[in-house]
Amino acid sequence: MPLSKLLDWRLHALVILISLLSEAIGILRVPMGPGTLLLLPLLYAFIIGVMINPNVTRLAGRVIPASVSQAAGPLILLSIMPFIARFGSTIGPAINDLISAGPALILQELGNLGTMLIALPIAVLVFKMGRESIGATYSIAREPNIAVISDKYGLKGPEGIGVMGTYVVGTMFGTLWFALMAGYFASLDILDPRALAMACGVGSGSMVAACSAAVAESLPGMRDELLAFAGASNLMTYATGLYLTLFIALPIAERFYTFLAGKRQVKPVGAQVTSTGEAASTPQEERPEQDLAKTAAVLAAACAVAWIANTINGAGLVAALPGIVILYAMSMLGLVITRYAPFYLPAVAWVSLVSIMLTLPWLPGSAWIIDQLSSVNFLAIVTPVLAYAGLALSQRELGMFRQAGWKLVIIALLVFTGTFISSAVIAHLVL
Repeated sequence: MPLSKLLDWRLHALVILISLLSEAIGILRVPMGPGTLLLLPLLYAFIIGVMINPNVTRLAGRVIPASVSQAAGPLILLSIMPFIARFGSTIGPAINDLISAGPALILQELGNLGTMLIALPIAVLVFKMGRESIGATYSIAREPNIAVISDKYGLKGPEGIGVMGTYVVGTMFGTLWFALMAGYFASLDILDPRALAMACGVGSGSMVAACSAAVAESLPGMRDELLAFAGASNLMTYATGLYLTLFIALPIAERFYTFLAGKRQVKPVGAQVTSTGEAASTPQEERPEQDLAKTAAVLAAACAVAWIANTINGAGLVAALPGIVILYAMSMLGLVITRYAPFYLPAVAWVSLVSIMLTLPWLPGSAWIIDQLSSVNFLAIVTPVLAYAGLALSQRELGMFRQAGWKLVIIALLVFTGTFISSAVIAHLVL
């Protein structure tokens, strides 16, 4: 996408207004049974973004051009980079605590197999779904998981329909669902809060951001420690997640489905097809590390938006400026490493690693870096991400959501619930 569209002042001005309004509303706590449901500013930002999305409402389409919505898509990944850097800055100072909790961090990764424990039996036995239930439930269906299904089955088949259904639901609601779950479970005081933080490390930048922010907000006295555990868990997911789903989760899902379904054959639901009759696939987007010059300009705009959003519940513009500049530099350094490293890791993983290295307690200057970053509020720099996400919903995603059917929506939410609870329980038991 041309740089001029990505730097469209109308998009960033809208996100600033949405973020400031959402931050001004603040956190609302809704009692629900024995626990409390946290409504965070990121929730309001997403809802407002959807409401004024020109692809969603006709009235918004008369005022806001479609190009603004198109430009919001690439901004989601870039705007999450400063948060990932801020995230990593909590890991370095807590490195000794993380090492002592090493077994829990490693074993809780097995909780990702929980995606299918609840969802697959309901999909097959209650909703009478066919092999699309395998693709829908073997993972949380982010881009690497879609690639696995595409390579093994193709996206035209039922397994492809299933994984794309969960992907679309996750894109639209996954971030908010994880935030609501995390805040509610933290309020119940049943599981070790460090275990809940580890369960947030699911490998999706926006999901881990919202989830960990909700846990940290529930227990502000443990904020830095909880964010450190969530960040370390997310790094572990990047390192092992693809192999876990490919060699363990998918074969188990196959066998579990065969056991539950027997010889029954079911017609797939929710197929989204193109005009040629082929199943739709995820669009191939340019990775931010491919054009570092353009990325540097767009990331600067995203950081500026976060800087302004931070003024409501964080520090003022002058006090927060050094912290924002540090986060920008960490993000760009991570992207440069992603571009030239001899082996591939996602950019968010490299950004996190850079931040960790620069804030290790024995590194000269790390104390100053940590002090400057303390002026940047975690929640405030996540809120614009969800505003971009709400504005970025396209006709394609809305169409796939309508086609996927209510069954895949429920199954996808059960997938997210299963992986979070399973990971948290395993981590709790080990801790």
